[in-house]
Amino acid sequence: MSEPLGVAVLGAGHMGADHVRRLARSVAGARVAAVADPDRARAQAAVAGLDGVRVHADAHAAIAEPGVQAVLVASPDHAHEEALLAALARGLPVLCEKPLAADAEAALRVVEAEARGGRRLIQVGFMRRYDAEYRRLKALLDSGGLGRPLMLHCRHRNVSSPPHFTSAMLISSSVSHEIDAARWLLGQEITAVTVARPRPSSGAPAGLLDPQLVLFETEDGALVDVEIFVNCGFGYEVACEAVCENGSARIGDEAAMVVRSAGRAQQEITQDYVVRFADAYDREVREWVTGTRAGHVTGPSAWDGYAAAAVAEAGARALGDGARVTVNLAERPALYG
Repeated sequence: MSEPLGVAVLGAGHMGADHVRRLARSVAGARVAAVADPDRARAQAAVAGLDGVRVHADAHAAIAEPGVQAVLVASPDHAHEEALLAALARGLPVLCEKPLAADAEAALRVVEAEARGGRRLIQVGFMRRYDAEYRRLKALLDSGGLGRPLMLHCRHRNVSSPPHFTSAMLISSSVSHEIDAARWLLGQEITAVTVARPRPSSGAPAGLLDPQLVLFETEDGALVDVEIFVNCGFGYEVACEAVCENGSARIGDEAAMVVRSAGRAQQEITQDYVVRFADAYDREVREWVTGTRAGHVTGPSAWDGYAAAAVAEAGARALGDGARVTVNLAERPALYG
């Protein structure tokens, strides 16, 4: 393919607008052909200064544009399934921001639709797989140099949560990244979830169970614990330590600027995931565009999106009563290996 890949971006909110900017300025071989958002003014603002972009209020209209060869889904969760099925019906490759769909049942319908088509078209936006530190940790674990992984200790903190956040969303929206990262790093499915709840932070909105400690068990007997704290107040932090038979490795303590003045030292703490994982987002979209132009889709699959949704739903049930909840996955289609 010699011409730039024409991409329809669905959703012009925070993430969608960032992807429009990325496709227009940071990723070679692609162009924004169409943008869809029910708020047309927001869509127009996202493409300001770009030539030849068609703006629509309806996702189907954007997908149907003649110059569209691929789709990037950054719309609200409830709109993902319909957009993905529409793209699959047209044979269009898709990069879909997580989650794959609003719940595990909807995600499974997407998996089954893609499997019926006989080829992978969907990549799910679990961007941590594209982060340099996570990739180094993955390579180290795969090399076997530290022996078998026994545990992962994960930390995930946000400055504050959005107004609409619920206690279950700490798992389904935030910990979903750790779910995928754990499955990818260990090469294992998660089989059970337990959630412990300390007393809520005074900085959390009334009624929000924040923080939480989430424990995953894997099919090969590894344990993964995740501290999720979405109203920590001071910054955005993501870290992971792998404890193996012959050693351990930790990522997330990346170097940051330290200012020394007036008898004290101060270190910057990232305030936003878009800043912390900016390079990962760039690499993710760049590799998606390159693969799509070459005729193949790699990266996190629709099955990965479904598995993450199923684990998150088990976590929500565990949060409700504190019990250990098993994860029951559907049969994995041959398409996903």
